[in-house]
Amino acid sequence: MASKLEENTADKLHLEPCSPSSPKERWSGNMVSLILSELKLQRGITVPMLAMNFTWFARIAVTTAFLGRLGELSLAGGTLGATFSNVTGFAVLNGLCCAMEPICGQAFGAKNFKLLHKTLVMAIIVLLVASIPISILWLYVDKILIQFGQQEEISVAVRKYLLYLLPDLVVYSFLGPLKSYLSTQSLAVPIMLSSAFGLGFHVPITMLLSRARGFEGVSMAVWMSDLVVVVLLAFYVLIAEHGKRGNWNGGGWWEQGIHDWKRLLKLCGPCCITTCLEWWCYEILMLLTGRLPNAKQAIGILAIVMNFDYLLYSVMISLSTSASVRISNELGANQVGPAYRSAYISVGISVISGIIGASVMVSARDSWGGLFSHEKGIMSNVKKMLLIMAVTEVFNFPLVVCGGIVRGTARPKLAMYANITGFYLFALPVGAVLAFKIHLGLPGILIGFLSGCIACLVLLVVFIARIDWKDEARKARSLTSSPVEEEIKDHEDHKNSGVNNVAL
Repeated sequence: MASKLEENTADKLHLEPCSPSSPKERWSGNMVSLILSELKLQRGITVPMLAMNFTWFARIAVTTAFLGRLGELSLAGGTLGATFSNVTGFAVLNGLCCAMEPICGQAFGAKNFKLLHKTLVMAIIVLLVASIPISILWLYVDKILIQFGQQEEISVAVRKYLLYLLPDLVVYSFLGPLKSYLSTQSLAVPIMLSSAFGLGFHVPITMLLSRARGFEGVSMAVWMSDLVVVVLLAFYVLIAEHGKRGNWNGGGWWEQGIHDWKRLLKLCGPCCITTCLEWWCYEILMLLTGRLPNAKQAIGILAIVMNFDYLLYSVMISLSTSASVRISNELGANQVGPAYRSAYISVGISVISGIIGASVMVSARDSWGGLFSHEKGIMSNVKKMLLIMAVTEVFNFPLVVCGGIVRGTARPKLAMYANITGFYLFALPVGAVLAFKIHLGLPGILIGFLSGCIACLVLLVVFIARIDWKDEARKARSLTSSPVEEEIKDHEDHKNSGVNNVAL
């Protein structure tokens, strides 16, 4: 009778035999084929996202190259302007946009296309509203930088760069949500192709505008390239998605209610804080390096080392997005076993990728510094620092992917707590002590960053190991249902539970 009850319950919950509550069933039978199938699904998301991220880094390199040709002041103003825009603007918008991932991913898994559609519209509105205070901040950036001791000439150049970059806030308010909307449905190829086209457009438009408008033209080319990508993605959604999901009036695009806004805004805060904490930590590390006795050389060395880290980060974020999408899709479909399996396979992939990334970094350490500088002192120190960073990457890969896992379960607060503890209670204090008290200099700062990554990863692994996947599936059902639908489903579950108890 007990076994019959378990079968009835599993049928009603639509669970697969590989539920995490039964380890023997989980790892027996056709597990190898299930793992291979999961790897194939994740590859379909990861590879296009990786190509897209590489085009984004290539665009940064193109912009920097054209700024360098315009002179030292243009390079300094443009570089500082790009850093300021990332820290105060795009980090915030990107963080807010991350709140779409669990909602859209779980809605797609639950086949709740109305929620998918209206979340896209709400996310665009949220980002547009957030762009207003960011724009005001950018308009006064010169006064802010001068107050912090920056040279007036460079500060004025930064303001000019950001003034012509302002339209990109509006453009990204559409670009970010469109990317999340498509990626959560495993539609990564359109994102990849549009990003590649955007890169192809970025090179000639930057060349043309830099000749016509100089410094301002390089800044304008950034948002124009983003606008091209937005137009292509919007066209895809309007044509392809519109044909599949129904018309604009019946697709739920404009049916937002208070419950929907609460659901989105509840996730926006933790997602935004988590992203900003991570991005800001890198900038604080750079500021700490600027206070070392040999600051000019140390900053140059750190910049060269971090450029390698940024390349590897494009792989990490692609794996993280893949993990988030797969887990949210399976939880939305009430598939506990596949969600559990996706999470742990993602962790395994990240560990292997971290080892490979670290090996590549160690192998390239003899030649990497020479790509940026010919000074023997810098090249020698870059080789040493890359060894420390290689160890960091072993932990950084699974750390970023674990962040994607908790995001896919709609629990971004876990990543927020881990980031605060790991980076701000470990990485920065330990790095400062080792660098300035024990006088290890730049190696001390990087060792501090390594300790923060380890602490952050340990916390996230503990959080993930304690996840009740059946409970997460129940929460996903709640997240993708309206209050009325949720009440009806709870009533049906209670009724079914009563029937099973009588049968027992």
